[in-house]
Amino acid sequence: MLFRVLVLMADQTTASRVEEVTFNDALGERYLAYALSTITARSLPDVRDGLKPVHRRLLFAMRQLRLEPESGFKKCARVVGDVIGKYHPHGDVAVYDALVRLAQDFAVRYPLVEGQGNFGNIDGDNAAAMRYTESRLTAYAIAMLEGIDEDAVDFRENYDGSEDEPVLLPASVPNLLCNGAAGIAVGMATSIPPHNLDDVCAALLHLLKFPNATIAKLVELVPGPDFPTGGVLVEDRDSVAEAYATGRGSFRLRAKWEVEKLGHGQYQVVITEIPYQVQKGRIVEKIADLLNAKKLALLGDIRDESAEDIRLILEPRNRSIEPDVLMEQMFRMTDLETRASLNMNVLDSNTVPRVMNLRDVLRSFLEHRETLLLRRTKHRLAKIEHRLEVLEGYLVAYLNLDEVIRLIREEDEPKAIMMKKWKLTDVQAEAILNMRLRALRRLEENAIKEEHAVLLSEKKTLNALLKNRKKREAVISGQIKDIRTKFGKNTDLGARRTEIGVAPEEIVVPLDILIEREPITVICSQKGWIRGAKGHLTETADLKYKDGDRGRYVLHAQTTDKILIFATNGRFYTLFGDKLPGGRGHGDPVRLMVDLPNDQDIVALFVYRPGEKVVVASSDGRGFVVPEDNVIAQTKNGKQVLNVGKGNEAQACTPVTGDTVAVVGDNRKIIIFPLDELPEMTRGRGVKLQSYKDGGLADLTTFIFKEGLPWKTGAGLRTETDIKAYVGKRSQAGRLAMRGFPRNNRFGNYE
Repeated sequence: MLFRVLVLMADQTTASRVEEVTFNDALGERYLAYALSTITARSLPDVRDGLKPVHRRLLFAMRQLRLEPESGFKKCARVVGDVIGKYHPHGDVAVYDALVRLAQDFAVRYPLVEGQGNFGNIDGDNAAAMRYTESRLTAYAIAMLEGIDEDAVDFRENYDGSEDEPVLLPASVPNLLCNGAAGIAVGMATSIPPHNLDDVCAALLHLLKFPNATIAKLVELVPGPDFPTGGVLVEDRDSVAEAYATGRGSFRLRAKWEVEKLGHGQYQVVITEIPYQVQKGRIVEKIADLLNAKKLALLGDIRDESAEDIRLILEPRNRSIEPDVLMEQMFRMTDLETRASLNMNVLDSNTVPRVMNLRDVLRSFLEHRETLLLRRTKHRLAKIEHRLEVLEGYLVAYLNLDEVIRLIREEDEPKAIMMKKWKLTDVQAEAILNMRLRALRRLEENAIKEEHAVLLSEKKTLNALLKNRKKREAVISGQIKDIRTKFGKNTDLGARRTEIGVAPEEIVVPLDILIEREPITVICSQKGWIRGAKGHLTETADLKYKDGDRGRYVLHAQTTDKILIFATNGRFYTLFGDKLPGGRGHGDPVRLMVDLPNDQDIVALFVYRPGEKVVVASSDGRGFVVPEDNVIAQTKNGKQVLNVGKGNEAQACTPVTGDTVAVVGDNRKIIIFPLDELPEMTRGRGVKLQSYKDGGLADLTTFIFKEGLPWKTGAGLRTETDIKAYVGKRSQAGRLAMRGFPRNNRFGNYE
């Protein structure tokens, strides 16, 4: 497909032309330009000042409005108007949202804007309209702008060429790590959590002193993020070190809680800090929804008693529940535990996006500070040179004061004459002509001489600074120490808020505690449709099934029970009582709940009994005893227990309830032998139970020999006590079943 492109020539005398290019080329070129613009101008922060253009422009515009911490506030609408009118030609809502976030102490670790009015809250409520709120810069923001008038950074024209704006800010504070950043670009993203300034400064000072410091040592100094909302960092230390070493990873963050005793053995859990960027109102709403859905069996109630500080009250359902177990359930099912991602994808000093590790980020900031120091030093030297030039001209004037006065009074062009007579520069001659009469006092001459001497000394110091890297490092070290003193751990703003904890040990929460225990009746049809009806049904004859289907299994259980299925492929599958579909309809096919192949069928369905055992057997008459604890499947694919040979399938599964085994074949022959002749295994083919000339195994059961052999009939349970003639050795053929034994050759254990 061809696409016509109008090419406008820069030379107005040359006519424009239309070029034909393929649609793919035209689209690719434009999308690439859009992607680059998104990456560099919207989404990724600069590693040097840690800001995106909108934040940089906000701070610069507020400085131009002289909104320093000592001055008064101005309407946010005025600030937003200046930003979008001079520097940032985008929507006012987006700019105001960025301004609001810089003022929220629960969103930004070190706020850059001080707000007056409603700037939102941690519950998720929005800020008031910009016409109602006011703002000014914080001391931290002033530190970000320090030296901007001293040629510390480059400036460029704004979007219409009417103003100049800084390319980046001087940033005397390591803002990228201290306040973090987040953004999504085209094909890449960034996510940097906030850190404690005192920790970062300690790492910077160590890296200055030891340029080859290992990341492991730096991680000791920066043990983890420091979120504005506090919380407890419970990530494993090895994972933290790996994340900082690669620039990618995540941190496990939990709410901070404590137990308040209420007397008589009662207690309540108080949440005092919640994870970063989690709205308190959403947490309360989610927990309330889970309570109504009966998914928080350990929790009795939740109350929000928060004022300025967070105070969420969790009441356990009863006093026998351990607080640790209660909180483990809350951490698993709610946002009281979150993961904060780390992806230090930033723009480097060449505006190239790349993922940096902790050492790279720290070193980039130090290089930025050295560049600023050099530029500010050169700027100061230029000012000193100019001032010295002027002062030297003044001294010439004082030495020839009468002649200077005469030339000014009598000559039409005194400037040129003075320049020629005393070899003055244009700057010096102009300064002499602009001197005030009061400056002719003797006292002023002495002051000029003193100032000249001081400037010469400062010039010498600055020149030495430019030539000596060690001296520059000492100056940078002093600057970092000053920032650390101003915003460090000994200040209210700089004190660490997020506690560095240890990775918690896994607390096993019993299933019957996590799920509300209620009676159910498990109903499974001949075609494998299963459901769980509420309560223990006694009348099962009236149960409805789909057309062409009929009942097969009906058993009483609890919602906390595991339901075990043994299939013809020798696998056990596990269902959970609380996950069964309701009993009002026909249920769902078992094959949708577990991965039971279409060519396989259910052999047995029963309730899991911890510590008990079952006997499993295949159609060729081989089997063994297996503990029920060893057949629990962790996945939908089930767990292979009985290995069936080619042409055979699993045929029987019966609980171990006695000391004797009875096996019946398709030939209606029965053999009885002691249970201890069967081995106990966890997986295999087993041993031979009965020999067959034709057919195979039909069913088996276990029973207490003294009480007789039981089986189910249409009229109920029948027991045969005259069974001595059927007792033999395992693997024998046996003898024909006694009179009255069911024609289907089944003992009916699980049916």
